[in-house]
Formats: sequence, structure tokens, C-alpha cells
Amino acid sequence: MDTRQDELRRDLDATLQARKELGKEYEDELVDSFMRRLDARLDARVERSVAKRLDDEPRSEHRGHPRRSGFGKRSNTGLAVTSLVIGVPLTAIAGSPESGGFAGLVVCWAGIVGVNLAAALGELRNRGGRGERAPRSDDWD
Repeated sequence: MDTRQDELRRDLDATLQARKELGKEYEDELVDSFMRRLDARLDARVERSVAKRLDDEPRSEHRGHPRRSGFGKRSNTGLAVTSLVIGVPLTAIAGSPESGGFAGLVVCWAGIVGVNLAAALGELRNRGGRGERAPRSDDWD
């Protein structure tokens, strides 16, 4: 058992001993006090873990931001899927004769395409107009 667990066990034992000495009427206060100390320890542990991960994460060349990859990578896939999901009912509404028929469909889908295009161009601009490249051997020099 490591020292943190030993310390936690001693703290719990002290709380239980205090409960025996003070009686059941102080049980809620003792449990609340123990839980506050446990929460503080957990918060500190999470903060250390997050700080360690942020320190270990590779940095990109642009603006000192961490390089994103995998599921954490910001992509337009979510926007595209959302556009399609929202586009189905909008198509039904815009395509109705009361809403303009074919002209309503064209306006509706032009807006959806425009939003997706603007997001894609904004992402390109944020990356400096070039995609992420594979590391080359001379990058380590």
C-alpha cells in the first residue's frame, strides 16, 4: 500500500474513532468532513494528472498550441453530420408548396452548403493553408 492510501486509511480510522467517541448525533458532520478531505485529495490528484498530461503533450509549431490528433482532433465531420440531420426536416419544410417548393429547397441547401464551406475554409485558414505533414528526418536537427 502506498503512502497516500495509508494516509487515507488513517484519516478514515480517525473519523470512525471520532464517531465512536462522539456518538451517532455527530455522524453527518464527521462524514461530511471526511468527504471534503477526500474530495480535496481527489481534486489535487486530478490536477496533477492533467498538468502532467499537458506537459507531456507535443506542441505544434503554430502559436504554441498542442498538436491535435485522433478523436480530439477538431474536424468538420460533426458539422457535416449535424447539417445532414438538420437538413432532412428543413428539406421537408422548404420543399412544401407553401414555402416555395423547388426554390425553397435550393435556398435551404445553399445555406447548408455555405455553412459547411465556410467552416472548412476557416479550418484551412487556421492551419495556415496547409495540412499536417508527416515528420521528416531533418525535423530532429
